[in-house]
Amino acid sequence: MSLVSTKWLFNNRENVKIIDCSWHLPNEKRNSLEEYNSEHIPNAIYFDIDKNSDQNSDLPHMLPSKKEWEAIVSSLGISNDDKIIIYDNSDLISSCRLWYSFLYFGHNKELVYILNGGLEKWNKEKLVTTNIKTDLVKTKYSAIENKEMVKNLDEINDNIEEKKFKLVDARSIDRFEGRIAEPREGLRAGSIKNSICLPFKEVINKDKTFKSLEQLKVIFDGIIKGSDKDNIVFSCGSGVTSCVLALAYSLINNNYKPTIYDGSWAEYGRIYK
Repeated sequence: MSLVSTKWLFNNRENVKIIDCSWHLPNEKRNSLEEYNSEHIPNAIYFDIDKNSDQNSDLPHMLPSKKEWEAIVSSLGISNDDKIIIYDNSDLISSCRLWYSFLYFGHNKELVYILNGGLEKWNKEKLVTTNIKTDLVKTKYSAIENKEMVKNLDEINDNIEEKKFKLVDARSIDRFEGRIAEPREGLRAGSIKNSICLPFKEVINKDKTFKSLEQLKVIFDGIIKGSDKDNIVFSCGSGVTSCVLALAYSLINNNYKPTIYDGSWAEYGRIYK
């Protein structure tokens, strides 16, 4: 299980590295750094998804290079053997993007967890928060890329005909079917041919916890019936909520290595008008 409860984190908060990975859509007009500076779980480190991405790409928050990732994580004071608990205060459950990134760059999957319910659940239970900035002591982090965990544009296009993997889109059904405009400018409405839609919110409860394993099995069995169940790729708008589905699916399939189309619709919907 890649999840920990609020109770578990409260009791173990001094023995793990805690990261706030909140990210919001631009139209929400929320500033995640300002929110972190105002209130966060004690000892939490702030991770900026946009800043800590490939700055040479014109696509939003693409994975950085191995060298860049090592520098980023080292600057945050995280070591290879650290147990990491990631949380967010976002409607998009953005912590899952960082969970995926750590796995992509070779951090032991037994050492990377999501706080189930995030800061919202933590606050509802009236657990302690602070506005004191966490001191960072630089480390020397070493990464190993698992390049098979990401698909590029060519692989997505080849798969339309070859059907080597099942592509699952985490956007809403209205966006997937092109009934509403995309929130990002310059993108056509619609979806990738032969992909299927599973809105990420369907795997999340109202309190932002993940649904039970039994519920997740029913949800995923309903959309990938007859597929190679270890060969699923997730996509979304810009590579954030695809990771929510990847985590949810990994909860019920121990053999699954989380795999996403990093460019997602931000790339595909811009190129194929």
